Amino acid sequence: MTNDRFASAHEMVREYAELEAAMADPSLHDDQGKARQLGRRYAQLGPVVAGFKEWKSADDDLNAARELAATDPDFASEIPALEETAQKAAEKLEELLLPRDPNDDRDVILEVKAGAGGDESALFAGDLLRMYMRYAEKRNWKVEILDATESEMGGYKDISVAVKSKGTAAPGESPYARLKFEGGVHRVQRVPETESQGRIHTSAAGVLILPEAEEIDVELNMNDVRVDVYRSSGPGGQSVNTTDSAVRLTHVPTGIVVSCQNEKSQLQNKESALRILRARLLADAQEKAAAVASAERKNQVRTVDRSERIRTYNFPENRLSDHRVNYKSNNLDIVLNGELDDVIQSLLDADKAAKLASTE
Repeated sequence: MTNDRFASAHEMVREYAELEAAMADPSLHDDQGKARQLGRRYAQLGPVVAGFKEWKSADDDLNAARELAATDPDFASEIPALEETAQKAAEKLEELLLPRDPNDDRDVILEVKAGAGGDESALFAGDLLRMYMRYAEKRNWKVEILDATESEMGGYKDISVAVKSKGTAAPGESPYARLKFEGGVHRVQRVPETESQGRIHTSAAGVLILPEAEEIDVELNMNDVRVDVYRSSGPGGQSVNTTDSAVRLTHVPTGIVVSCQNEKSQLQNKESALRILRARLLADAQEKAAAVASAERKNQVRTVDRSERIRTYNFPENRLSDHRVNYKSNNLDIVLNGELDDVIQSLLDADKAAKLASTE
């Protein structure tokens, strides 16, 4: 490991000091959007700066011992332990310098959509939503339902929720950092409640994870947005509201359409729709801006096609299988109760290993 490998760390240390000075200026907080941006970047750089200082101290100690050993052989015995310490610090710093997902400090808009399987798929979509809500509760995140279309048998045809951390999340602990690999098709194998013969059915639901955008992240010209209002409806098309409270937003330049009818207030539905629209516009812009972001986005299957599954939930065998990293566990009941950390960590570890391999 040569010092040249850590040239980017030197730049980050310099940027960290500049941010620290900028954040000490009271006038910064006159612009809350900018203050949040700088605070987010400061939090991102903190672990790298700490890792760099740890490596630099270990490397300096090792070099000093080598110089002293040249004139005093007694110091030579200290060198192997110092070499090991410096090597471990270098490896830790190398991991900290791996390319970061620019959205890793964000909250998310999580969407679950029923697919193949009719009522059973809608019930499974409800199971997935409860799993994520319980996981959020365990991590002390706040979940806010933005829009939902329930099915006649229970569950959801589709639902959108905002998942937010309380306060500033530690690096790698934000909703997006933990949930970003949940996007895709989730397949379930079980005996539906409506099945009288006890036969196992297979159905699927789709999950989409969008980084939530702040107003400063997306330049949204309302002149580009067509707003339509209509009466909301419940399962089976029955009317649940006698006023035109449901809102449909169409972003004309991109063709992105968002509908919300969960609230009785047209204004509240419009605000929820705007949050989802900003998140989709941010994701769309990031797709076009970077090939890497585009490749990651393609992993989140937009159509609920059982052939493109990322994970299978097998109820008869109480087994969960993630097909991307060959992860298997026989505690499906526990996972569905929100104990998702092990399966999520397997995906994060695989992602880190792939990044490390690409730097070799």
